[in-house]
Order: sequence, then structure tokens, then C-alpha cells
Amino acid sequence: NQLQRVFLLRNCTDASFESRTRPCLLFQIKRCSGPCVGYISEADYGASVADAVRFLKGDSTELQQQLAAAMSEAAEVMEFERAAALRDRIRALTNVQATQGINPAGVKEADVIALHMEAGQACVQVFFIRANQNWGNRDFYPRVGPDIEEPEVLEAFLGQFYDQKEPPKQIILSHPVESMDLMTDAMTQKRGAKVAILVPQRGEKAELVDGARRNARESLGRRMAETQAQGKLLDGLAGAFGLDSAPKRVEVYDNSHIQGAHAVGAMIVAGPEGFVKSQYRKFNIRGDALTPGDDFGMMKEVLTRRFARLLKADPDRETEAWPDLLLIDGGAGQVSAVKEIMDELGVEGVPFIGVAKGVDRDQGKEEFYRPGTPVFALKRNDPVLYFVQRMRDEAHRFAIGAHRAKRSKAVSATPLDDVPGVGGKRKRALLAHFGSAKAVARANLSDLTAVDGVSEGLAQTIYDFFHDQG
Repeated sequence: NQLQRVFLLRNCTDASFESRTRPCLLFQIKRCSGPCVGYISEADYGASVADAVRFLKGDSTELQQQLAAAMSEAAEVMEFERAAALRDRIRALTNVQATQGINPAGVKEADVIALHMEAGQACVQVFFIRANQNWGNRDFYPRVGPDIEEPEVLEAFLGQFYDQKEPPKQIILSHPVESMDLMTDAMTQKRGAKVAILVPQRGEKAELVDGARRNARESLGRRMAETQAQGKLLDGLAGAFGLDSAPKRVEVYDNSHIQGAHAVGAMIVAGPEGFVKSQYRKFNIRGDALTPGDDFGMMKEVLTRRFARLLKADPDRETEAWPDLLLIDGGAGQVSAVKEIMDELGVEGVPFIGVAKGVDRDQGKEEFYRPGTPVFALKRNDPVLYFVQRMRDEAHRFAIGAHRAKRSKAVSATPLDDVPGVGGKRKRALLAHFGSAKAVARANLSDLTAVDGVSEGLAQTIYDFFHDQG
């Protein structure tokens, strides 16, 4: 956001850029210079892009001096509006420089990687140093065994971290890896130039490592505290629903549709570390025989596909992919549908519970349905109830998002999508020229060839496609 204030560069797609006839909101709030409608010349916009490249390469001081000189010049000729705009850019540039925090003078390009391990858990903190500036940091939480040591953890992390990215000139570590020479050769080969792997003991580089290690320790502490709180909630969940032990994997299911149209099923996963978003799944409802809006039928299809696939991939339940608890958004009807599917597939030992809104569909009065037991509720101030509500709301959010994406794609679809040889660019050109897909279908060959980018052969293909369609 700050960099947008400084350089006023567009972030719209090329398609949006080419089709705009007036500037968007970003121009109004001074985050873009409006090149789409000619509010800035091509040469001046190119200069802004060049300034951004120079800044990212570390030439920020010279750039700031140039902006200050331009501001003074504008003020002298009484172009006060332009001077004020340049002043705002200088302030934004100063804010960006201030928020970078760590700017090592002696380290031009490096990744600083520090590891902290505690209570069988690990956190790796990575600082990205480019052009003598800290360009951010990230946390990683690799899984570790009970007897694994720091060098082994770091060596495995380096191999995975740089598998799909080019390493920098220097990699500065908090601990030596077991095969330093071998790792150095691998990184050098990956980069195509010399890479140095260092474990500094003193000086500026050691201070960088200390800062990264401190961040790793604090991040791991926060994560362990969150995990502990999550563990208590899962224990409470087990007690409230009569489970033998705290569930390690809770799957929550929901459907989303509008009168049966663009129906989508959704599954979210929660566990000891919170929501596991990498395990979320969406299901495009494919049942042609379903009555529009048949929530029971949709739930049957989702659960059938989910557990049929799971039985095929892991029939002996050797992986962590099997859930310990299913939460279903709905009441007795949905629970009956789930029981029917589980019985048909022969799935046993997976408890499932329906979560219904209850009296007046009021949040806080949820009722819980489980086969073979009476309907029950939890106290309004029970933390487990809030936990269940949060999981259900997350499933609802994910389902609605998937439904909206599917509906949006369907709304933007046109018959032109099925015409051979017509891609996105030609589709936009045809719609811009004729105004609608119906007008394209009615056009004759001479009109079609008048469109930019449409050859005589493609015009014939388009014409034949629509006329063969009747």
C-alpha cells in the first residue's frame, strides 16, 4: 500500500487496463496515476516504473533526493498541487524505509535462517535481505520427531525451501547443517553461481541471526499457547459429545446454492493447530437426478464421494486423513442422510453430529443431533459452543465463497467460450465490436472479418458454429 503511494503504479489486469474508459477508485485515492485513460504520458509512467525498479534494487537515497528536488522546483513555479503530491510520495517512501527495520550495511543479498526448537516443536524464521534491506520475514513450522537434532531439521528445511526457488548469494544459518559442503555445492548448482552458507559467530551477521532466532522463539511460543488453548477446546468437545478421546481431525460439512442452482458442497478441517486450510475441499454437486434445493441429496453426494475416495486410498486407516468427528450443518434429516451413506459404505467408528440453529434460528440456541441419543444443547456461555459455532461459520464461509465463484463463472460464460480458436483476447474483441454474443451469432462473414484479430478462416469457423447450432 505504501509503495503504491510512492510510485502510483497500476495493479489491474491487462484486460481491465485495455477496456477502461475512466479511472478506477485507485486513481481517486491517489494510489494510481491513471495510465489507462492517459492521465499520465507513456514516458512519465515508464519513468515511474524505472524508479520503482531502482528502489527495489536499493537506490532509495538517490530517488528520494530527486523527488525532493522536483518538489522544490514545483513549489518555485507555484505548482503547489504537484508539489503536495511529491511531498506525499516522499513521506510514503520514508515510511517504507522505516518499516523495513533491519537494513544491514554489510549484507547485500542473503537469506537469514534461524531455528528454535522447544517441547518437540520447531519454528524456522527466514529474513529476506536484498539490496542491503530487509524485505520481510516468514515463519515455518516443520514437523519434528522426538530425537531429531537442529542440524538435521535445518538440512531438511533447506532442501525443501529452495526446491522451487533460486537461492541468494549468501545463506546465513543459526546452526550448521550436517553436510555443509554438499549443501553448498547443491545450492551453487541450483543458482548457477557461487553460494556461500555461513554460520556466523560475531559481527553484523551474527546479530541478524540473533534477531531471527528471537523471532522464531517468540513465534513458536505464541503458536504453542494457541495450540494449548485449541487442545482444551478439543478436550471439551470430546466431553460434550461423549467421545472416547479428543479428536485430532474434525471435518465440518455444509452446502451452498440458490434454489438448487450452482450447488456446491464444502468440507473444512480443524485440529490441534486450528483450521487446516490445506485440507479444505469443495465438491461441485453433479447429481442430475437431484431435485433443486434437495439439501439431503446434496449431503449424500458429498459424503459418498468423500468416503468412497477415502476407502479406496486408505482402507486400513493408516494415515491421518480419516476424521475423528464429523459435524454436519443441519438437523435430524441431514443426520439420517449421513447415517444412510455410512451404512451403505460400511464405514464404522466415525461419530457424526448435526448442528441445527434451534429455536427461532437464534445463534446460541443450537441443538445437536446424534443417532441413538436425544436432541441436546450446550449452555450459551460454554466455550465449546463458541468453538462449534466458529467451525460451522468457517464451513459456511468457505461454502458460500465456492458457490459465488461458481456462479460468477457461469454468469460470465457466453457461447463464444465454446467456439474453437476463440480465446480470451478475441472474445473481448468480438464483444466490444458487436456488444453481445447474440449479435455475434447474427453477424455475417464480412462483419466478422472486420473485427481486429479475426481472420477469414476464424470468421468462417464462428459463422459455421452459430449457424450449425440452429
